[in-house]
Amino acid sequence: MKRTLSDLGDLADLPADTVIDARSPAEYAEDHLPGAINLPSLSDAERAEVGTIYVQQDRFLARKVGAAYVARNVAAHLQGALADKPGGWRPLVYCWRGGQRSGAFATILAQIGWRVQVLDGGYQSYRRLVSRLLYDTPLALRPVLLDGNTGTAKTRLLALLAARGWQVIDLEALANHRGSALGAQPGGQPGQKLFEGRLAQVIARLDPTRPVVIEAESSKVGDRNVPPSLWQAMRNAPVVEVTAPHQERARFLAQAYADIAGDIAQLSGQLDLLRPLRGHQQVDAWHSMAAQGDLTGLASSLIEQHYDPGYARARKRDDLVPQARVSLDRLDEDGLQAALPALEAALSHATAS
Repeated sequence: MKRTLSDLGDLADLPADTVIDARSPAEYAEDHLPGAINLPSLSDAERAEVGTIYVQQDRFLARKVGAAYVARNVAAHLQGALADKPGGWRPLVYCWRGGQRSGAFATILAQIGWRVQVLDGGYQSYRRLVSRLLYDTPLALRPVLLDGNTGTAKTRLLALLAARGWQVIDLEALANHRGSALGAQPGGQPGQKLFEGRLAQVIARLDPTRPVVIEAESSKVGDRNVPPSLWQAMRNAPVVEVTAPHQERARFLAQAYADIAGDIAQLSGQLDLLRPLRGHQQVDAWHSMAAQGDLTGLASSLIEQHYDPGYARARKRDDLVPQARVSLDRLDEDGLQAALPALEAALSHATAS
């Protein structure tokens, strides 16, 4: 049975217990439907081999070789990941275009007796919906930007606002990057398509009549580009800026980046990326602070010599003028909680004006 995906909202209501991505591991790693597991009908090497035979030798031979690989691989999945599935299990299978790979996989599952469905149009039908939302049409959103220099706890404030019922888009979480010079996170960043898929799913769940709070990022989060529809909405959005004392920011930043500081090699590598901007003498001084374990001193110097000047230039370039400013005296949990009423009032005022 074919299952059509006509809207990203349909993903939450798919009548399936398991979504199976039957594409190769490399295709799955680049992007996949939310929650899908990868049970490849062809490995990366097998896919390349079959494609080469199809183009350079004989189409019939390619299908025969491919069918043998698919049968063997599906058999391995039946004896492995699918071995404990009961008779009432309902899988949905997709491949690149909803063609032979998913069709062959689904045929075997159906012959066993499972109520299997195939995604009509495969992964490409999902990707078209993501592209249409993020590239082709203006977003029906009411964004308000949460701005503030590095170390003002903006990401934590987003989480606290979400807990109080505000709609938020946490771009740094979706891109797995803190959005700064030392922003790399364990596991690295998702590919651009996977980042966009995650973002599109968040946007699809938002109520367009209510404000949505987004951290004021540049057009890139690490190496991931903010898609044009969202970037345009952000450029036209009102801005609320949060501020905090320098030393409070340094303490907060030292805590937030404690995981990076635990890996001196990684920290040194990321600091070295700043040599073209800040010079060897300054970066050598930061290396010395890191080696001595003076994370607060390192954070303070980075704020003064790197982060704040960069923010000042970006605001001047983008003509970013906040509608309101909220001062945070303390950046510990109690201080952030105490500041929330003033922040909420500023956000509400900014979106109402």
